[in-house]
Amino acid sequence: MAKTFYVTTAIDYTNSAPHIGHAYEKVLADVIARYHRLKGDNVFFLTGVDQHGQKVQQSAAKAGVPPAEFVKEITQKFIDLWKKLDVQYDEWAETTSDRHKKVVQGILSRLAGFDAGQIYKDKQAGYYSVRQEQFLTDKERGPNGEFGAEWGQIEFREEENYYFKLSQHKEWLLRYLDNRKDAVVPDFRQTELRNAVEKLSGDLCISRPKSRLDWGIELPFDKDFVNYVWFDALTNYISFAGYDAAHSTLNSQPSTFRDKWPALQVIGKDILVPAHGIYWLIMLHAIGFPDDQMPQLLVHGWWNLGGAKMSKSEGNIVNPFALIEKYGAEALRYYLMSDIATGQDADFSEERLIERYNADLANSLGNLLNRSLNMAHRYRDGVVKRTGGDSPLAAQVADLLREYERAMSRFEVHSAISRLVEFATTCNTYIEMNAPWKLAKDPGRSEALDHVLFVLAESLRIIGVLISVVLPAAAREIFYQLNVPSQYKLSDAQWGGLPDTHRLGKPKPLFPRIEIAGGL
Repeated sequence: MAKTFYVTTAIDYTNSAPHIGHAYEKVLADVIARYHRLKGDNVFFLTGVDQHGQKVQQSAAKAGVPPAEFVKEITQKFIDLWKKLDVQYDEWAETTSDRHKKVVQGILSRLAGFDAGQIYKDKQAGYYSVRQEQFLTDKERGPNGEFGAEWGQIEFREEENYYFKLSQHKEWLLRYLDNRKDAVVPDFRQTELRNAVEKLSGDLCISRPKSRLDWGIELPFDKDFVNYVWFDALTNYISFAGYDAAHSTLNSQPSTFRDKWPALQVIGKDILVPAHGIYWLIMLHAIGFPDDQMPQLLVHGWWNLGGAKMSKSEGNIVNPFALIEKYGAEALRYYLMSDIATGQDADFSEERLIERYNADLANSLGNLLNRSLNMAHRYRDGVVKRTGGDSPLAAQVADLLREYERAMSRFEVHSAISRLVEFATTCNTYIEMNAPWKLAKDPGRSEALDHVLFVLAESLRIIGVLISVVLPAAAREIFYQLNVPSQYKLSDAQWGGLPDTHRLGKPKPLFPRIEIAGGL
């Protein structure tokens, strides 16, 4: 069976409704998945929700509903948003599902087993972050000796729990990061992770007593405790991909899992350390995953507002549902992918959304499609014919395709989009330079007119193929108006795909300008 490209995102915590950061991450993963489908790869795209934990239990109690009811309502909001944004995932993860619970408990049993001896019980007293659901050490204190605001409410607790021997694997993780230079993308995030691993000390508390938290997966070897939410949530990346905890080696796993793994995991920078870069990689190592089967971590930045991180407590969350209602899903997808460099932070701006949409889509690509089809219908009754020799645009398409593939292979979606818009602008310039309206008035230039109109239609077809990963609905409309099949692959972006004689469909404005009466 052919190897499957497996892309997954961090699963969203169902303690609050989705915001623009969630939307960005899922659209980014969707674009990457669509690109690999376009290449002809088998693709498995997983996303979902993390439904356990103390914060969920507390929020549900505050709302006066059972946790299961609380998370069901929040979960539906995420599902609704991904549908609106045309995020096409192949599998949906919910950590309350039985299949996930079976894998989590199976892994816990293996790690606690006599041969592994990776889990032990101990008593701990110390300061506990309710927000992060973990005990803190002096390393987390600031220069003033206090715990920072990022830890939220701090409580002193003394309780008995189960611990995973995290520190035992420190040297292995350092060697792994030294040997694999692309374990984390971009590379400065890998440097950040390695620096954090150097400071690693102590083990990971992986349980919570049911006496204070019963909303979680019960430990298979002690019914008085539930699993720590991060240990539970991280396991989703394998539990929903077909991993069987009953098999102790990767080679003995079902082929349906081996064909997918390892994964590209798209995560935010705030959960690289310690969750994904330390906990998760060490967890996989401890249950027998070899170094060459570790997932690659693609770490994206944050969308800020006025230079400050968006925060529910600060009241500066941007609602993606409201933006879709106002501007449409394609406008939001385009802005999120074009106005941020993958791995870096960016400031969200509604003004920039409108500006990018009007300049790139309405004025450049939309204008190119509309005027090209209108001229073809006005001068040639909608029929274009291949005439003359090669066009300079054919050579530019070869460069475009090479640069597009290079950018996408590096997850630089913004660069791929920029190159596409640049090509659309070149096509608009081509129209001005060749002036089809003048050629149409000269019977002796009939062949030249046919050449220009055909070249424009062929250029639009190629743009449609390449833009489809970012704007799937717009691509379908481009193909409809060009009257070409909407089933396509990356190899179709080569020059010469249109028949020698081809009837185009009717033109219709694709990206009407966004006009805001009285400003925002």
